[in-house]
Amino acid sequence: MFFFFLKDPAPTELPPLPLRAALPIHAPTRARPGVVNFGGEGPGVAPVPAAAGLALLGLSLYWPSLQAAGWVVLLLATGTLLFFRDPERRPEGDESTLLAPADGRVVFVSDVEEGHRLLPGATRRVSIFMSPLDVHINRSPMAGTVNDVQHKAGSFRAAFREDASEGNENNTLLLGSAPGAEAELRIAVVQVAGWLARRIICRVKVGETLGRGERYGLIMFSSRVDVYLPPSVELLVGVGQRVQAGATALARLSE
Repeated sequence: MFFFFLKDPAPTELPPLPLRAALPIHAPTRARPGVVNFGGEGPGVAPVPAAAGLALLGLSLYWPSLQAAGWVVLLLATGTLLFFRDPERRPEGDESTLLAPADGRVVFVSDVEEGHRLLPGATRRVSIFMSPLDVHINRSPMAGTVNDVQHKAGSFRAAFREDASEGNENNTLLLGSAPGAEAELRIAVVQVAGWLARRIICRVKVGETLGRGERYGLIMFSSRVDVYLPPSVELLVGVGQRVQAGATALARLSE
């Protein structure tokens, strides 16, 4: 789990890994205070290294040199399970407030004149970097309809680099205002793969609707999420600030 000191590797020759189906990421049916919820594939993945670690500890009764390896594997299993933790969140503000789509630290806030390929024109971009220790469940910043979902192949450079927005493999969700909304609004939410994150999971399709703060996917391990917003919004976060998906107010719509 300690990947902070790794440098950006040379471009890999491996082909980009495509999006794949995953176990459904459901919201827990009931909040359980004091109990950690887990989403995605965590409960199905963690038992494998856990079983290997226990087996090594068992064998260490006969071969003591295996004991250290057994504890290391068990720690990795625990870290894998914690990576998929899915805490309950209470959103800040009202429907005029857009929420952070990811947990992590804001690394870039900038005006992008050309916008995004699915949202051309002037926009404001907020980039959130997720370390391996952050919750990696992604949530919708607003209530709306999925207008488009587009996957783009690319490299796997460090996600905290500014050029990762366009150069890295990513998946874009184009959200439009929910039917009946007073004003039309469209935003783009981009899941960006990093050096460790080589698997993007998006659970929604074109035409589906999402609630404000609703779960829609995740990215495996260290990664990043970019949000492209209209230039008229009032940003409520700054570079260096830590945010929580589905909870922290990211921006406020102009009246």
